[in-house]
Amino acid sequence: MRSLPLTFCAAAAVAAILVPVPAALADSAAGAGREEGGGPRASLTVTPSTVGPGSEVDLRLKGCGGRKAEGTADVLVSPARFSPAADGGLFAETRIGSDTSPGDHDIRVVCEDGRGTEAVGTVTVTDRGRATPVAPVRAGGGGASLAEWEAQEGPGTTHTLTGLVLAAVAAVAVALRSVRRRRPAAE
Repeated sequence: MRSLPLTFCAAAAVAAILVPVPAALADSAAGAGREEGGGPRASLTVTPSTVGPGSEVDLRLKGCGGRKAEGTADVLVSPARFSPAADGGLFAETRIGSDTSPGDHDIRVVCEDGRGTEAVGTVTVTDRGRATPVAPVRAGGGGASLAEWEAQEGPGTTHTLTGLVLAAVAAVAVALRSVRRRRPAAE
């Protein structure tokens, strides 16, 4: 019985590992092949290349002569600030806005190397239902907890009846035990 869900989970894990690799390679090749700005080109890789609104992405930049760069896009919560990575390129982490519409969105990076080196990468935003917030809610601890508690549904009729039956059984067991203790032992 458990082998079918286990098989589906294994297939989903394999697909999640293998699908982003070709898409990331295609994104970096597309970013490197564009010649819009006329300046030197670098390559930008977005990982993962397909995300939901409110998700975090890693940006890797190769071919930038400087030690800093900045990435901008309408889908980003704030500009991505690149810093040197261990592999010799530049690296940045950023978040996709929670209100971003589904589709392909370009992220444009400009290197601070004095030559105007640019790179463009693409991130695909999918519609995964309700978006997650991009920042903590500024509310008191008790008020935030109470608001969340009120939004949840309570137990259903089945749970209520089960609880009442269990409480009745426990009350009868306690009553019978106390009656046994009061009765003198038979000779």
